[in-house]
Amino acid sequence: MGDPERALKWVSKSPAKLADALHAQGHAVSPNTISKLLEDRLGYSRQVNRKTHEGASHPDRNAQFEYINAKVAAAMAAGQPVISVDTKKKELIGNYRNAGSDWRPKANPHRVKVHDFEDKSLGKVVPYGIYDVGANAGWVSLGITSDTAEFAVASIRTWIDRIGRPRYASMQELRITADCGGSNGARVRLWKTELQKLADATGLTLHINHYPPGTSKWNKIEHRMFCHITQNWRGQPLESRATVIELIAKTTTKTGLKVECALDERTYEKGIRISNDQMRQLAIEGDAFHPEWNYTIKPRNPKQS
Repeated sequence: MGDPERALKWVSKSPAKLADALHAQGHAVSPNTISKLLEDRLGYSRQVNRKTHEGASHPDRNAQFEYINAKVAAAMAAGQPVISVDTKKKELIGNYRNAGSDWRPKANPHRVKVHDFEDKSLGKVVPYGIYDVGANAGWVSLGITSDTAEFAVASIRTWIDRIGRPRYASMQELRITADCGGSNGARVRLWKTELQKLADATGLTLHINHYPPGTSKWNKIEHRMFCHITQNWRGQPLESRATVIELIAKTTTKTGLKVECALDERTYEKGIRISNDQMRQLAIEGDAFHPEWNYTIKPRNPKQS
């Protein structure tokens, strides 16, 4: 560790440098011996970073988890759908390195580009996922422009039209669980405005529950769907949009998960601002418990539903 009174408290030296320092003090020792001593005598090993620190947690973090769980259980008992939504990270399209490995003949790895510079002709894709908690089934809209709230709600609308209505014939309400940030964040005005348009167009009452800040990994879509998609395409360069769609659609698990995917070629603009007047026109009502995280959006014209 070094002297705690000095500015440089922590130092990192390789076995070779440690051996040189010991040689200077009159000790005849090799770098290999240093490595063995570190492992056998001192219990050290080379380790990578592990993501465990989330920062300060909200005092009502657990209470919000319990609240979401109760609302989800009640909706499922009533036969109404519950979906978990989120955006997977953007992916470069082209012959780029993809983390992970795949079975191939020895000494014959897939050759990919050295640098991950975006190919402007191929661009990136933005996968927005929707996980149906009750059915253990997923949907991914593959966007080609920006990850915006408009794109997020358009993906939910597509799920309702293609999957939700046929699967839930008596659907009158939809409960959505989402992270607290990103395109579907609790403070994103465009997210709420687009949800109001969705409620008006479908006649559905939308119940929204956000996970507390810093707890996105507890969102079911992360460990029920996205992790399996990532595992399925490890080591496979995403050479085209068709490749991404095919890899996502082939994602399955022993517990019965199935995922569908479709390309969304529409353009979604960044920087759309929502005024205070527009917000006042929303038929939105906050729950008694943390209304900034839990709220309901009702159709403004129920007769059109």
